Amino acid sequence: MSQLLSQRLWIKNPLAIFTANGLDARGGIVVENGQIVELVANGAKPQHAVDNTFDASSLVVTPGLINTHHHLYQTLTRAFPAALNKPLFPWLQALYPVWARLQPDMLHAATTLGLSELLLSGCTTVADHHYLYPQALTEAMDIQVDAANKMGARVMLTRGSMSLGEKDGGLPPQQAVQTDQQILDDCERVIKQYHQRDHGAMIQVALAPCSPFSVTSELMVAAAKMAKQHDVMLHTHLAETHDENEFCLQRFGLRPLDYLESVGWLHDKVWLAHGIHFTEQEINRLGQAKVGIAHCPSSNMILSSGLCQTLALERAGAKVGLAVDGSASNDGSNMIQEVRQALLLNRLHYPANEMGHIDALRWATAGSAAVLGRNDIGSLAVGMQADIAMFKLDECRFSGAHDALAALILCGAYKADAVMVAGQWRVKNAEIVNPVMDLVELQFRHSQCAMRLAQSL
Repeated sequence: MSQLLSQRLWIKNPLAIFTANGLDARGGIVVENGQIVELVANGAKPQHAVDNTFDASSLVVTPGLINTHHHLYQTLTRAFPAALNKPLFPWLQALYPVWARLQPDMLHAATTLGLSELLLSGCTTVADHHYLYPQALTEAMDIQVDAANKMGARVMLTRGSMSLGEKDGGLPPQQAVQTDQQILDDCERVIKQYHQRDHGAMIQVALAPCSPFSVTSELMVAAAKMAKQHDVMLHTHLAETHDENEFCLQRFGLRPLDYLESVGWLHDKVWLAHGIHFTEQEINRLGQAKVGIAHCPSSNMILSSGLCQTLALERAGAKVGLAVDGSASNDGSNMIQEVRQALLLNRLHYPANEMGHIDALRWATAGSAAVLGRNDIGSLAVGMQADIAMFKLDECRFSGAHDALAALILCGAYKADAVMVAGQWRVKNAEIVNPVMDLVELQFRHSQCAMRLAQSL
């Protein structure tokens, strides 16, 4: 991808702006060398000369949205007939045999298309949880790094894993699991090879044993030790369904959170996908430990998993971010739509005066950044990375709206008009800006991969 722009660019006079920190930037943002160098107050001009301006007067501007949990490979199995209208465990059992046949070209196409779809929705950072390593796909992380580099997206790639197959009492088929040692060896390799630690890191790595029902306790303990040794984060699914709670009680004699603590995972370098079925006492423990929660509204609804107690978790001290989850349990990868879903779903549990559109947007930006352990993205301030999303309100759905920022969420925005990652344009005029990728050709190749995968059964 192209080098950082050294020129000063003024993104000027936005229609509305959400900084996620309360700072005044109604006059716009000045970007240079991939970072925000100035916030311009309402009616003011930049303090120093700029080289170029970008007219944002018809755009709602936000920090780049941050997706804290995804399975990009699942773009290949959207609306898959065998998995329709099923809760989590039967849904997984229908799809595991399909996913176990993934090939390298399929994963590359799925990752590239998923990142494209997310960028077009205003998402600039993606945490992907890839845990399938059949024999044909042992270098999955390398494939995803290549795709992310070509797309210019910021990513947290988690080295997922499954080691507890059906013959040992787990849920995955045997062809989809690896040994604990195979997993740990590759975890160490990808951390050393790909994890970036500098301010503005484009690629980071975390360790992510898939779930209590797909990995051994020994692997959970070993992963925690390795993550501490290399100072990287930990991620897993937890407390997503009542079935999972029952599995943990039957196999370990512990509820999921007690199991998590028993393997050394209850601390502030951990974030959990879903986190739905916790008691009040467990929520307090999560808050005390400063654990992060990736809230997945659409997926939770589609799989009838339940409702995450988001505000209770935040009030207890836990970090809450937003995620679309895999495209086979959401059937889309759209972050700005997920913000609206988060608002509506949480209104079923919390009063309207406690749960507003700003809360949902905050989860998708500053909240998600905190969940991923990042202090350089998620808000608009001097020194932060220039990850910026901009949305037009020029469709029928927005006509008659009085509050532009509220309309972005309430009226159902579904695409960004312009997106910048690290100071580089990745979307302009609602289209991907990428000289090495043809989106039409990618969609064709991706759909062909999806058909091949389905026919491989």
